[in-house]
Amino acid sequence: MDETTSPRTAHRICPLCEACCGLELTIEGRRVSAVRGHAADVFSAGYLCPKAVALKDLHEDPDRLRRPLVRRDGAFVETGWDEAFAEIERRLLPVIEAHGRDAVAVTVGNPSAHKMSLLPYFGRLAKALGTKNIYSASTLDQMPKQLACGLMFGHWLSIPVPDVERSDFLLILGANPAVSNGSLWTVPDVRGKLKALRARGGRVVVIDPRRTETAALADAHHFIRPGSDAFLLAAMLHTLFAEGRVRPGRIAPHLAGLEALPAAVAPFTPDAVAPACGIAADTIRALARELAAAPRGCVYGRLGTCTQRHGTLASWLVDVLNALTGHLDEPGGAMFPRAAAFAANTAGKPGVGRGIVTGRHASRVSGAPEVFGELPMGVLAEEIETPGPGQVRALISVASNPVLSAPNGPRLARALGSLEFMVSLDIYLNETTRHADVILPGPSPLEDDHYDIAFPQLSHRNHARYSPAVFEPPAGQPPEWQNLLRLAAIALGRGAGADVLALDDEWVADEVRKLAGERTPALLAALAPRRGPARLLDLALRTGPYGDAFGARPDGLNLDRVAQTPAGIDLGPLQPRLPELLRTPSGRVELAPAPLLAALAQAAGELAAAPADGLQLVGRREVRSNNSWMHNLPLLAKGPERCTLLMHPHDAQRLGLADGMLAEIEGAGRTVRAPVQLDDAMMQGVVSLPHGWGHDLPGARLAVAARRPGANLNALLDENARDPLSGNAVLSGAPVTVRLAQTSSV
Repeated sequence: MDETTSPRTAHRICPLCEACCGLELTIEGRRVSAVRGHAADVFSAGYLCPKAVALKDLHEDPDRLRRPLVRRDGAFVETGWDEAFAEIERRLLPVIEAHGRDAVAVTVGNPSAHKMSLLPYFGRLAKALGTKNIYSASTLDQMPKQLACGLMFGHWLSIPVPDVERSDFLLILGANPAVSNGSLWTVPDVRGKLKALRARGGRVVVIDPRRTETAALADAHHFIRPGSDAFLLAAMLHTLFAEGRVRPGRIAPHLAGLEALPAAVAPFTPDAVAPACGIAADTIRALARELAAAPRGCVYGRLGTCTQRHGTLASWLVDVLNALTGHLDEPGGAMFPRAAAFAANTAGKPGVGRGIVTGRHASRVSGAPEVFGELPMGVLAEEIETPGPGQVRALISVASNPVLSAPNGPRLARALGSLEFMVSLDIYLNETTRHADVILPGPSPLEDDHYDIAFPQLSHRNHARYSPAVFEPPAGQPPEWQNLLRLAAIALGRGAGADVLALDDEWVADEVRKLAGERTPALLAALAPRRGPARLLDLALRTGPYGDAFGARPDGLNLDRVAQTPAGIDLGPLQPRLPELLRTPSGRVELAPAPLLAALAQAAGELAAAPADGLQLVGRREVRSNNSWMHNLPLLAKGPERCTLLMHPHDAQRLGLADGMLAEIEGAGRTVRAPVQLDDAMMQGVVSLPHGWGHDLPGARLAVAARRPGANLNALLDENARDPLSGNAVLSGAPVTVRLAQTSSV
């Protein structure tokens, strides 16, 4: 790769959010001099947001770690890679030998989903460790949707997404895709697509406790009490049955459990639900009628519908409504992508499968059930603090910062400080990694090859795109997949000096053997000389639904073909996939899984309860600060103060607060401070802080973020408040008290 000072152009898929936009970079030596949208990109067509331009800041950030850090006498010192892994072997193995494999926990954050060097290899590390203590950002985000879809469709990633470019009615709950560019819905330029929907005569309706940026683009917006989405959705379903509007259409023969639903939603009449959700009964009925009447419509719910006590119920009812109004698996409705690689619902026998299983084990202290191989992040602190067999004594964190992203971060920080040993794979010394004994930094995102493994499974249009590394990594910098394999080798007893390339060869040979049997040597030869994630990607593309099948389909995909097409390969609009996509034992869409019916019956008992007095706290996303580490990038950090407490003027007046005053917010026995920002876009009785702030903790090295540290929303949340089905943290609707701060410092 030419890294002279002569300007050159490089193409790159942005790794900073789920939109996965194609970028065109101007490179001079080791510098990025310009970032633009790639107009020819088959997926994003030139769109980009401010985060993409900040890739330059991330690559050049002086705070980004370049060498391993090892704690010596209480302070971090730079060291070599061999020395760092020797320290890990010296410290980690005695913990396993003395206390068992469950004494080691693992956390993984959402940046790993954007790195092909991390995502497929994290599982190898977890398997090598053999621990039940696996935690991820999923239980702070989307686990309710994954569980609901797993129960309905048979796989955790069979998640239908709005076919927005062909839709004429979109009902959005608890989501702000104009800012997030989709979430569990990969869709660049949502603003443009929503405007186009309306321009062709369609309608967009948003339901949210805040009149968000997406709501500003919509035809209508309705406030809703935080945490009541499942009640609203059940009442809409009740209306469909009461008024004879259930018309599933083409997929009717593929539905199971329809007969159980009328009785299940019987308590949720619009009149009974209206006080709980704050939406008038007539409005609820009108929403159900409009959805049922839409020729091509869809309900989409996201973070706000997941991060509440009834997150799994809300996620389930979204897709039940889509199914019973004839909008599931239909153009313009909620459709299933067909990813080119790594999608389990494109492999194996179509239309039937084993389904999913949960509760294969439980957390030691609270008894929280395993879901998708994970335990809830909210129980990690107690698993570290509570003595006894199986106590967590060591931790490996991979691209995660739960001290800021998990409820009751202060407790988790104290727990991390008590560990016998901790190792972090991260590019920053942040609020979580400051507790580590060893930090292993990865390369800049521009020094890695890139293919989105997860997000084509959630994309609004099928495609395949690949980006080679823009720069060679610094001399001596190992790729992250090799670091994960080296950790796995230590856990397996092979030692820090094990041949990780040989270990990778063993694993790939096992994978190919399962697929090819006697043809294994020929397929391995065809995959050579690639290694690591590039070899896995070539294998996945060639055996995927559009693949060349190792020559059997000469026009099919392989990595060479995708890599030779910088703008990507368009694989067409979403197509109906039922029943082929299903992996349920029945071979049908399970509309009424028993755990969900039982949970809905329990939730009905809450309808009679009076709405809570006082204020409720919700989070929010902003385009420049989706992740905590983005606060350290100058381009994204500049501008007005973003960590403010949004509050309706009437609430502020009642509490003696005015715009710009410093407020003290108390919740779960803890307090934070933030300036008040008056905003009539807030529902009365609801206040909002953004997620991921709190950069004032000692020991972190985030110089830009520390200048405006902000308030940690999650410090005010109860780590024991969880959706009982998925274990997902309740991050929305927490009761708080707000008052004027007694001093002027934040």
